Order: sequence, then C-alpha cells, then structure tokens
Amino acid sequence: MLKVNDISVHYGVIEAVRKITFEVNQGEIVSLVGANGAGKTTILRTISGLIRPTTGTVEFEGVAIEKVPPQKIVAAGLSQVPEGRHIFPGLTVLENLEMGAFLRKNKEENKKMMKEVFERFPILAERKGQDASTLSGGEQQMLAMGRALMSQPKLLLLDEPSMGLAPIFIKEIFNIIQDIQKQGTTVLLIEQNANMALSIADRGYVLETGKIVLSGTGQELLASEEVQKAYLGG
Repeated sequence: MLKVNDISVHYGVIEAVRKITFEVNQGEIVSLVGANGAGKTTILRTISGLIRPTTGTVEFEGVAIEKVPPQKIVAAGLSQVPEGRHIFPGLTVLENLEMGAFLRKNKEENKKMMKEVFERFPILAERKGQDASTLSGGEQQMLAMGRALMSQPKLLLLDEPSMGLAPIFIKEIFNIIQDIQKQGTTVLLIEQNANMALSIADRGYVLETGKIVLSGTGQELLASEEVQKAYLGG
C-alpha cells in the first residue's frame, strides 16, 4: 500500500533522514521506533506531503505522491494524526470532527462516519458541544484520532500517540489502534514507547540518526537484544 524508496530529507545542510526504504502492506500495523531526533516525524511529514524529500520516492497504492500537495494526499486516503495532537482550540469537539471531513462532500457518508466515531469514542459524544481545548490530554488524542478517521482513510499515520498521556490512557489508545486495524484501516505508527508499539505491530523498523538499523516482525524486534538494550531497559 505504501512504499518509501530510498528517501533522504535535508533541513538546510543537515541531513535528517538518510536513504530510508520501507513498506506498509494493506491491513498491517507497522511501527517505526527510535529515540527523539531519529527522524521519525520527518518521515511521516514527508509521506503526508508537508516536506519534500531531497531524493527518493514515496508511492501510495502504486502512485508517486512525493510531489503531490497534502490535501490531495488526504483525499487519496492517507491521513495523519500529528504529534502533539493539534486540535483546533476555540472550536467545539463536534466542529473539530467536522473539519476532518472537510474534503468529503457526501453529507450522508459524513453523518454515518460521525456516528461511528462517537460509538468508538463515547467521551467525545458526551462532550461534543465543549471547547476542544478544555479536554484532557487523552481525550484530545482521541479527538485527533477521531478527526483523522472522519476523512475515512485507507492508511492512518499516527505520530507519537502516547506522548504525555497517563498509563491508563496509553493502554486505551493502543487498544483503539488495534480496533481501527481490525475494522480495515492500515496503520503506520511512530512511537518512542517501543514496547507498546512493537507489541501490537505486525512488522517494525528501528531508526537511529536518520537510518533504519533493524527490521523484522514486532515480536522479533521485541525479542532482539539490541532493541532491549536500547529501548526496553534490558
């Protein structure tokens, strides 16, 4: 479904990502794990069209998208939940969700999707008239995920969904990610919490300073001595 081919990304003279190649198959959860500054967010922003790669290509369902504007990438079925959530303050929970369906003009489909989002996140239904900025961190993460789902993505990109959340919310968010996959959405997950990310991943890639240094199934990487030493305190 997604093929990242040999991409490098520069910020000025600094090379943030160096010749990265990986793929995501339909129906998978694929995790990219690594420390802060490893290049994880840069990769997601490049896939979403927010950054242009210096070299290499990004293919979504066989079509090159590395030069396509972000809104067209969303319309093609690829949606991102950014790090830090970036909900719209001053808008209600309902209005934030409606923004997620901005590119979709079928009102009946949007109503159906809103119903599904409220069923998946009952707390959002309870608080739909509330200013989104007054929600807790965990609730804002659910809102950001719900907003992304409103665009009915084929592939959902999640950037550090557990960041800054209490353990009880982290567990809930990861359960929701698995549920989203079971409902038919493919997931590319970026996480510092390697243990949680790899435990739900079909496959994973380990990033260090802009390069992929290890890859394998989630279970293989969890069992890897190198991963345990670097990320799991083993």
